[in-house]
Amino acid sequence: MTPDHTDIADFTQAGLNLIAQALSIYDRDLRLVVSNRMFKEMFGFPDWMVTPGTHFEDTVRYLVTHGEYGDVADPEGFIRDRVEQARTFEPHYLERSRANGRIISVEGSPLPQGGWVAVYTDITSIKRQEDLLRARSEELSDQLLAHAEELARTNRALASANANLEETKRQLTEAEARIRLTAEMMPAHIARIGLDGRYTYSNLRLATVLPGRPSNVIGLGVREALGDEAFGLIRPSLERAFRGEANVTEFNHEGTGKRIRAAFTPDIAGNGKVRGTYVLSMDITEEAQARAAVMQTRKRELAAQLTSGLAHDFANLLTIILGLQSRLDNMALPAPAGELARATIGAARRGGALLDRIASISGGRDMRLEPVEVAGLIADTEALAGPTLPETIHLSTRVTGVGTPVLLDAGSVQDALLNLILNAKDAIGSAPGEITLTVRTAGETWLDFTVSDTGPGFDDNALEHALDPFFTTKGGEGSGLGLAMVYDHAKMAGGKVRLGNGDNGAIVTMRLPLRRADKPAPPPRLVLLVEDEDTIRESVRGMLTDLGHQVIEATSAEEAADLARIDGIGLVLSDIMLEGAETGDALVARLRASGLTAPMCLMSSLPRTDPKRAGAPVPVLSKPFDAAELAAFLATFLTHEVPA
Repeated sequence: MTPDHTDIADFTQAGLNLIAQALSIYDRDLRLVVSNRMFKEMFGFPDWMVTPGTHFEDTVRYLVTHGEYGDVADPEGFIRDRVEQARTFEPHYLERSRANGRIISVEGSPLPQGGWVAVYTDITSIKRQEDLLRARSEELSDQLLAHAEELARTNRALASANANLEETKRQLTEAEARIRLTAEMMPAHIARIGLDGRYTYSNLRLATVLPGRPSNVIGLGVREALGDEAFGLIRPSLERAFRGEANVTEFNHEGTGKRIRAAFTPDIAGNGKVRGTYVLSMDITEEAQARAAVMQTRKRELAAQLTSGLAHDFANLLTIILGLQSRLDNMALPAPAGELARATIGAARRGGALLDRIASISGGRDMRLEPVEVAGLIADTEALAGPTLPETIHLSTRVTGVGTPVLLDAGSVQDALLNLILNAKDAIGSAPGEITLTVRTAGETWLDFTVSDTGPGFDDNALEHALDPFFTTKGGEGSGLGLAMVYDHAKMAGGKVRLGNGDNGAIVTMRLPLRRADKPAPPPRLVLLVEDEDTIRESVRGMLTDLGHQVIEATSAEEAADLARIDGIGLVLSDIMLEGAETGDALVARLRASGLTAPMCLMSSLPRTDPKRAGAPVPVLSKPFDAAELAAFLATFLTHEVPA
């Protein structure tokens, strides 16, 4: 059985009482923490003087008033000096004669947490032996005896100093161990590189930043430790650091698919010479993905603001043009005039289609992440694309490394892939050709969708501008928004699009973040569902109960506030627009103010740019949604991973 704290304290006190020397420990406030029996007996203290909490000033005053220090001319000044001396917490050793004729040594050592421990030893017998030796050794000179006495005092002081040094060494060793442990626990690589290009220190975390590289790199050269690709990317920054310039660089490491940030801080000696550099490297892949998604969202919102008014007026003009041209087309016009009217109608309709595509790319649709079987998605895409391809063009697909479901916006991904396949078909033209769609993982960070064809490939101008809206190589047959929409989806998801040419034609890769959908479903909860439309509320309730949750329902914020008093509410899901004066976002604030700590989220059919939705204090699920989308939303939301 393990002793409790009371037993340990009793055992410790019993051990201290067996020591033949007096011992006392005072804290940083000069109050007694612990003492032993010899401390009380040596100085004749009453019980109240050896009670923990007794102030050191009271102890000194007691000793002065009971003659411990002999006749003291200014007792209060003497007490004040002793207290001030004690507050310095400095190690000390001294020997003094007591009023009763006994001689004691006093050895004090400061404690790391403040205060000090003092040991009092009765050395009367030792001093008497020294006096006896002096008296009986006539052959020894007084000087030799004095040296012997001095040596004995010095040895005792030296022993005290050695004890203090050992304690300091122990504290430094513990501090160094704590610092090293802290460094090795950080999700970053901390290192020092000498001017010879070799590592002299590492916290053994390089492999967490660059998977596949060694953890212990001390003694290795930078190129050997990092590999050729990473070394080539950081070399300019390393050389700047060796010249004394602190700098930070970010780079994409294609070998691992990681985005790395490396900060270089020169190690400069006191004489101003650079001795090497310290390096802090971090994997910022997820940060870069989120940053790209936020930046693309801002671009879309700005585009929406700039085009919404223009699109509205343009749509009105197209409506007028279509109406007038339809009336003209119904008149008995000469053949050339009828052809012109029909051509005008076709042009106006193409303008309307263009407006729809502009709205989809600037107004934006929400990301609808859901668990997707990639192989099934690609099979469906192949089935949709097949009928649009001529017999002379063959489409083949291949999926590797994606055996488990992943979180994707399936509709947007499929639209993007169909765009790429149709672009490849147009590039091949009427000649026989091959289109290949491959899907594979890049480490555990990215999911690459690559479409390659046997067409002529991209020219230099297309490689530079193909992702720009309205850029097209198809003349009047193309809108120039196909690749722009692919690029827009990839950036919204935190990914990227790469264009290039292979040996036989063009290669386009849409790289999306790899998010495995194998997280365990959240445990069942009691859900407060707030929705004023009966049909929608019944549908959502069915989805929630199918997921294993229990549901209580409300149609207004007031009713929801009353039901929220029920014990055990584990989740609140409310529409933003509710019947009554109070909306869903205000309900969230009201429930938080009432002390409800359960997770809360909203649902809405409002566009993302609507002020009520844009200012929502919690994540919002877009309507309409199905059971799979609701399950994916709750799984990520309840683990604090809902995309902003």
